[in-house]
Amino acid sequence: MPRYTVHVRGEWLAVPCQDAQLTVGWLGREAVRRYIKNKPDNGGFASVDDVHFLVRRCKGLGLLDNGDRLEVALEDNEFVEVVIEGDAMSPDFIPSQPEGVYLYSKYREPEKYIDLDGDSLTTEDLVNLGKGHYKIKLTPTAEKRVQKSREVIDSIIEEKTVVYGITTGFGKFARTVIPINKLQELQVNLVRSHSSGVGKPLIPERCRMLLALRINVLAKGYSGISLETLKQVIEMFNASCLPYVPEKGTVGASGDLAPLSHLALGLIGEGKMWSPKSGWADAKYVLEAHGLKPVILKPKEGLALINGTQMITSLGCEAVERASAIARQADIVAALTLEVLKGTTKAFDTDIHALRPHRGQIEVAFRFRSLLDSDHHPSEIAESHRFCDRVQDAYTLRCCPQVHGVVNDTIAFVKNIITIELNSATDNPMVFASRGETISGGNFHGEYPAKALDYLAIGIHELAAISERRIERLCNPSLSELPAFLVAEGGLNSGFMIAHCTAAALVSENKALCHPSSVDSLSTSAATEDHVSMGGWAARKALRVIEHVEQVLAIELLAACQGIEFLRPLKTTTPLEKVYDLVRSVVRPWIKDRFMAPDIEAAHRLLLEQKTWREHQGPRVYFRRLSVCLALW
Repeated sequence: MPRYTVHVRGEWLAVPCQDAQLTVGWLGREAVRRYIKNKPDNGGFASVDDVHFLVRRCKGLGLLDNGDRLEVALEDNEFVEVVIEGDAMSPDFIPSQPEGVYLYSKYREPEKYIDLDGDSLTTEDLVNLGKGHYKIKLTPTAEKRVQKSREVIDSIIEEKTVVYGITTGFGKFARTVIPINKLQELQVNLVRSHSSGVGKPLIPERCRMLLALRINVLAKGYSGISLETLKQVIEMFNASCLPYVPEKGTVGASGDLAPLSHLALGLIGEGKMWSPKSGWADAKYVLEAHGLKPVILKPKEGLALINGTQMITSLGCEAVERASAIARQADIVAALTLEVLKGTTKAFDTDIHALRPHRGQIEVAFRFRSLLDSDHHPSEIAESHRFCDRVQDAYTLRCCPQVHGVVNDTIAFVKNIITIELNSATDNPMVFASRGETISGGNFHGEYPAKALDYLAIGIHELAAISERRIERLCNPSLSELPAFLVAEGGLNSGFMIAHCTAAALVSENKALCHPSSVDSLSTSAATEDHVSMGGWAARKALRVIEHVEQVLAIELLAACQGIEFLRPLKTTTPLEKVYDLVRSVVRPWIKDRFMAPDIEAAHRLLLEQKTWREHQGPRVYFRRLSVCLALW
């Protein structure tokens, strides 16, 4: 008998259908009837006949025709949503899908796998797992380590040894011994009670990264989870069944308890869960729809699932990768601005930077030389002012290697810490199979990634700070020799006037966000956990700072391309012309004022997808030459 799971006003109802000839309209009415029946006030309706509704798929939110037969319109066990007329405009309306649903409607189940062993995961790997490009499987070595680790736990239980978190309570209750017949209940209670986060849920990509990283840590074989349970978790990841994980609630020691508990809650079939097939639904329905069973926790397994720094580290991983991407592209955007402002390339001379040989500074100077006027890439714009009397440029142009360079070195430093953290065991207690014992320690403390991500926010912010000053130079006619605010008929048109204000606002906001969260600590758990890292906020605000940097550079990119319009018919170098052409493929020049926000978003999307970097040929040549240069250095 076909069955459908129907979302009505935040509730999920299982509706069986004895006759596949029935229609979508019947399914909607039956779901509303059941909803009304369960409400003391009938949900505010006199009868089903008073309710007007639309029915749509949860996947992609495609509307269904009420007259279509169910056997034609839907698959067995498909998830649908009934939207009652007027509800969508209500502040209490709860959609079944996260924000940006159009991205998830395109989800395709991956065919390729990444082998996880707990030792070799990279930041790039984790970001790709978050994007749904790969499924997961364990290496044979990892499976053996997990089995050996579990044997130690089974031995502890069989011998009735008193061990923290296995046969005792947690935190302040560490000295409370739990009876053997209640050890499984202990683990479930732990997950339920610790699922106390607040705020918006992680978007699917971030939840997927969080789950993948926890699997990688468990694969190291120091957590005591059973291979059976770990394989169940991997099956859920591979089916893209992602629990509801609120973004707020971790203090970053003892690990990320609240978010990881929400993660575990979904795995045991409680709370909410999301999949591309279902949208948000009760976890038990989502798992059932994918042919999966909830995890039944064995002793120590609840603790194994929730104790670690994976929330901080997975968000930090995204931050590092996005920071790397925007730092590369910041050099391209700045080089384009320098061309428009008729700057000189002399400040990027090899001999200057050899006298102060910071790796990042050398890299940025090399990149500028590869993009700007040279025998290989001549520039008509540069030739037009070759014999001008200007001796040197403003710091925002001349000092890009020094300012952008330290950002690159900061990212490299942070990436090293995050990569180590990706492949670290951060549980408590640790299970050492080779010694046949467990040892309590403090690897769950998030100070390392917290401090690193605070540093990353401070470093990457400088790209926006210097970019905003370059936007000012582009818009200011006394500094640029271009029309005020980069538009004709100034006064009638305002051009980039308020776009620059937006950049200034974002830079100012970043200054507050760059205050380190890891300098704060509050004692928790009745002074048992008396020093914490606040790493969750460090990671979230680092991502917000990076997004602001991307947006400021998007505005500079648009302004620089608009400046090019006033220098035509002269052309810049071949790599920078490619960047100009790319921007003009999504944003047309400003002849007069128009709605600007969509253009900023389009340019931001180019940077986010790294098209500004990938579409032009300069960096490909640059990378080959730079790798030789840095190797010799």
